[in-house]
Amino acid sequence: MSLRKGLIIFILLAFGMGAVIILRSVDRETVRSLLAADKSKLLLALFVVFVAWICDAGRFCALAAAAHERISLPLGVALTFLNYFGSAVTPMQSGGGPFQVYALYKKNIPVGKGIAITLMRTMLTILILTLAVPAAVVLDPDIIEGSPFLKGIVFYVFAAILSMWAFVAFTIIRPDIIKKLCRVIIMWLRRFNFMKSKRKVIKIFQILDREIDNYILNFRLAFNTGKIWVAIAVILSVLHLLVLFSVLPILMSAVGLPFRYSQTIAVQAVFMFILYFVPTPGASGVAEGGGALLYSVLMPTNMAGIMSIICRFFTDYISIFMGVVVVIRMLGWGVSENLHKGASVEDA
Repeated sequence: MSLRKGLIIFILLAFGMGAVIILRSVDRETVRSLLAADKSKLLLALFVVFVAWICDAGRFCALAAAAHERISLPLGVALTFLNYFGSAVTPMQSGGGPFQVYALYKKNIPVGKGIAITLMRTMLTILILTLAVPAAVVLDPDIIEGSPFLKGIVFYVFAAILSMWAFVAFTIIRPDIIKKLCRVIIMWLRRFNFMKSKRKVIKIFQILDREIDNYILNFRLAFNTGKIWVAIAVILSVLHLLVLFSVLPILMSAVGLPFRYSQTIAVQAVFMFILYFVPTPGASGVAEGGGALLYSVLMPTNMAGIMSIICRFFTDYISIFMGVVVVIRMLGWGVSENLHKGASVEDA
């Protein structure tokens, strides 16, 4: 799937599902509530999104510092937007990493370290959600009890996350096996004439060995001399999620809907947990429709759908648009297309 095609699919699914939600759920009371919305609270929601960007950028800086590298806050913000854009155009929100690693490489950070930094950032979010979701379900079982399908999805995602953590742990414990596996894949490609030059094959072996060593070194540095920076990254990760999850209750308050803050956090934690493993680009379509379904636990049905769309506009659409700007200005569309194709091959 090309970069342009992924973006088009994202837009079509998001707008298509949004139109269905509006046609099926919006009524006069919905329109009346929206027109009477407190504009100052809408501005507050926008400010909260800005704070979430800063928290996300800050943890990039902290994780880089743990690896004895330096990332400026503006670069951290750019990496945040690149992640949103890359996630929007690839299934399972998996495309942000290659864009970020390339941007870090352009700033003279080795590829292996770049992979480790971006992977740790993602795994921190998943770890927090892995701990938060069971707590949310125990404290408020109504979130999933009313939907056997949702309950099944949550268990499926837990299995996927445990597998992911097992794989990451394996790469750290047995890098020698990963190196051998990479060599086998390269030799297999050479057998099918993808790589004819023996000198090129040897050079690729050397690059892979060096970058895998950098990847392992980054984790060792992080959990030895960089513990304080990792702790700061954990704190910023928790703050990032709490701030991002605060957008929905602020929007609910703006239109006069009652809410329990802890319940809105719990529902969104479960929802984000699921969206990480949705196969559509950027979870588009499912994010809007699923939000309409899940937010009905928090508010009347005639408000749940439109609030899902508005909340996604604040928390995702603005960031994705900023990501498009950063991609064009920082990387260029041609380079981004090549990175996207590389991500697609890795996903396959």
